Amino acid sequence: METTSGAVAQAPAAEGGRQVSSARRTVDGYLQAPFPWYGLDEAFTGPRWLMQVGTSADGAVEHGSIGHGDEPSVKNEAGSTAEPKEKFAVVVTVAANPSRRSADGTGLLEATSVSSAAWLAGVGLLSFTWPGQMDHSLRDDWLDQQTETAWVLADDLEGADWSTLSLPVDGVPTPFHYRESEFGWVLAGSTPEGVHVGAYGRGMSAYGLGFAMIKDISAYA
Repeated sequence: METTSGAVAQAPAAEGGRQVSSARRTVDGYLQAPFPWYGLDEAFTGPRWLMQVGTSADGAVEHGSIGHGDEPSVKNEAGSTAEPKEKFAVVVTVAANPSRRSADGTGLLEATSVSSAAWLAGVGLLSFTWPGQMDHSLRDDWLDQQTETAWVLADDLEGADWSTLSLPVDGVPTPFHYRESEFGWVLAGSTPEGVHVGAYGRGMSAYGLGFAMIKDISAYA
C-alpha cells in the first residue's frame, strides 16, 4: 500500500520524547475520507485524540489513526521490568480498496487488505519505542529493520506469530489477528462497513476492547 505519508500510523514529531499536541493533524483530513472511521466503543470513557491520516499517490485519504488513553511518549526498552505508566490504544482505519489505476493513469495503486492494517498498526507501535542501549544515530536503521519485520509479519497473518481474538465491532463478535511483542500488542481485522481495522497499544489489555463506527469525527477536533 503506497501512501504519501510514508505509510505510517504514527503520532506527530516528538520533542524530548513527548508528543507535541500542537503538531497533531486537524480534523480536515478525516472529513475528506470517503469511508467511516472507527475507534473504541462507548465502554471506553477516557480521552480520545486525532493523530494523522495517510493518502495515496493520487491524494485520496486511505487510512488514519485515532488515539485513546494517555498520549504516549517514546518508550525506552532498556531492560526495564516496570509496568509502563502510559496506557493507550490506537485504532487505525484503512479503506478497503482494490488494486486500481492512479488518478493520472500513470501508475497502479496497490490493493489494501487486513495485512495493510496489521502493518500500519505494527509500524505505529514501533514509533513509540526506543531500543535500549542504542545511540540516537542508529535508531533510523533500527526502525527501518523493524518496519520490514512488521511487514513480513503482516504478510503472514496465518503464521505462528499470530493468534485469533474475537472482539465486538459495532456490537457484533468479529475475528481479529492478534500478536504481542516486547513493545506492546497489535491486532487487525475487517468490518462489514468496507474498511479494515488495525489497533496497537501498551499498558491496556486488548482482550477487553470493542470497536465502533465514529458517528461524528468532527467532535474530535
